[in-house]
Amino acid sequence: MGEEEEEKEERRESVDSDEEEEEEMETETEKWSNHYSSKQRILLVGEGDFSFSLCLAREFGFAHNVVATCLDTQETIANKYSNAVDNVRELEERGCLVFYGVDAMQMSQHFFLRTHKFDRVIYNFPHVGFIFRENSYCQIQLNKELVKGFLRNAKLLLKEENGEIHVTHKEGDPYNKWELVKKAEKIGLTLQEVVPFCKQDYPGYDNKRAQGYLSDAPFHIGDSSTYKFRLFSQNGK
Repeated sequence: MGEEEEEKEERRESVDSDEEEEEEMETETEKWSNHYSSKQRILLVGEGDFSFSLCLAREFGFAHNVVATCLDTQETIANKYSNAVDNVRELEERGCLVFYGVDAMQMSQHFFLRTHKFDRVIYNFPHVGFIFRENSYCQIQLNKELVKGFLRNAKLLLKEENGEIHVTHKEGDPYNKWELVKKAEKIGLTLQEVVPFCKQDYPGYDNKRAQGYLSDAPFHIGDSSTYKFRLFSQNGK
């Protein structure tokens, strides 16, 4: 079998798998965790210790509708976060697919993700890491590129009907200089809604600094919001 035939077969198998999962989800009682439903196919990007994914899984009672990813390797998260290994173990026991080494700016080419479409693609507090001062031009440019790359890739993985990309983002200076909404509009997304982000709505979620000797420590969330984007075509634009 040639490479093209193998890719076609892979996509057929993926479609069959998606249809089986959707049929199974239809028979279950719908449960909600704030904006997220147990009947949605959910992709989480840039997870730290996977506590946000686990929060959803516990609210739903299962996680076979969830795919959780991070940029780090499995070994790295074990060294950086005190609860990561246990969180991943519980997620997988609940049916979640966990992938390591997934770059948010290239994820549409990932061997598994590229064959699936999601109702929700979630990235909480995207950040390239503390390379320069937070309010410096270089740091802002790097974070703008991260946001743009993520949105472009997430768009390709989104279901056309009612699919949404959610980015939780700090408000105020210098974060408003990342031009999140402007970047989204330039690649064919429209802002559906902006809602305040309250950590208390997600029991068990631990936001992490993710770098340095304080990688396992939380960072100050402060005034933050979840930005919800959809495809332009869904609003007739």
